[in-house]
Amino acid sequence: MDSATLSALARKLGSVLEPLTGQVYFSPECHANYVALGFDPSAAQANGVALPDGPAYFTSRGSVMGQVPGEVVAAAFAVFNPEAVIPSVTLGWTRIDAATICAARDAGAIAQLVRLLGEAPAGIERVNELLGKAVAPLRPEGRPLYAGLRSLPMPDSAVGAMWRMGDMLREYRGDSHTAAWISAGVNATEIGLLSEMYWGLPMRSYSRTRAWSNAQFDASVESLKSRGLVADDGFTPAGRALRESIETATDAQMLGAISAIGDDIEELFSIVEPWGATVRAGFGYLSSGPHDLADQASRLSSPRATESA
Repeated sequence: MDSATLSALARKLGSVLEPLTGQVYFSPECHANYVALGFDPSAAQANGVALPDGPAYFTSRGSVMGQVPGEVVAAAFAVFNPEAVIPSVTLGWTRIDAATICAARDAGAIAQLVRLLGEAPAGIERVNELLGKAVAPLRPEGRPLYAGLRSLPMPDSAVGAMWRMGDMLREYRGDSHTAAWISAGVNATEIGLLSEMYWGLPMRSYSRTRAWSNAQFDASVESLKSRGLVADDGFTPAGRALRESIETATDAQMLGAISAIGDDIEELFSIVEPWGATVRAGFGYLSSGPHDLADQASRLSSPRATESA
């Protein structure tokens, strides 16, 4: 498989699965479960989609790795300011244990999917067959969030199994993306800024949700400029090439999953893409997320448009 084909398929896979997996962070059922465990409720919305409480988000997502300290969660999530992650997780472990909030996370995510898609959406067994093929060859080394999910039992419902395997693929790509950008000599604040330009967004917009301060942004912008990656009007050619190489290196790590699905991948896309649209229409996920923007960036020619966690 040539690099361009692999990248197109890997990015499309991430894009179509994202609303079905990333919906866990916006699910009202998840938010209610976390409130019952002592966390604060969702306090904000984005175009009708409920946003997560910070400590509940960091603690629940991190719980797939066990009851690890905030420093480990910050390292695994990679793109968030540890100054926000560590106290959030420390607080979370004073309220609940990892196994309990992990179970609440699963239950809430699956409940939202069942509410929006039904208990047996058409094609679910075929989707699970193909996702099972995709996940089977993936190895855990260097991928803490994927490894954590891999250690958990498979939910016993068809929708639950789809959720688990989709989340495994999501975190596998996210872990792979982290490996790609740290190998390229980029730090967490810098990858946020570079990604915004890559997606065609203003600098310090999306990355501000990762809790970096203006001083940290300023230092990273100056560092990127000093290395010839960024100029006052955005990417330099070298910067754009570096950011694309990071995405391509991430795509390359998805080869095992893409090859395992084989010629059936378009069938997978055709089934799950409408499901994602249904989840979005039901305000279960944002109208556009980072995987959508990354997929779009690969198809645009604008210099400003040319990832988790």
